[in-house]
Amino acid sequence: QVQLVESGGGLVQSGGSLRLSCAASGSIFSIYVMGWYRQAPGKQRELVAAIPSGGSTKYADFVKGRFTITRDNAKNTVYLQMNSLKPEDTAVYYCNAAARSSSSWYRTNYWGQGTQVTVSS
Repeated sequence: QVQLVESGGGLVQSGGSLRLSCAASGSIFSIYVMGWYRQAPGKQRELVAAIPSGGSTKYADFVKGRFTITRDNAKNTVYLQMNSLKPEDTAVYYCNAAARSSSSWYRTNYWGQGTQVTVSS
């Protein structure tokens, strides 16, 4: 199995910055895509940004120009640098990995436990 552990959430004022990290561990055979989703109270979980092992990154329109996703394949870690934060960015942010464990033939979606990001106005 693959475990994802997030860190870096917290409380920040509007216009501030935060950096989220997510480290994957366990019996990893390969990680194809890593990404970040978020879920605000009363809303559905939505994609924030994703980065494949090779190829271009993908961003939701509401974070373009403000958030940057990067990945360190050697450390199986993905980062989300969030700048110019707005109150509407307040949500629980979840790390996601499309990966294959060494005990499976199949690609599976794995989720972290989530980290709270709160932006005050």
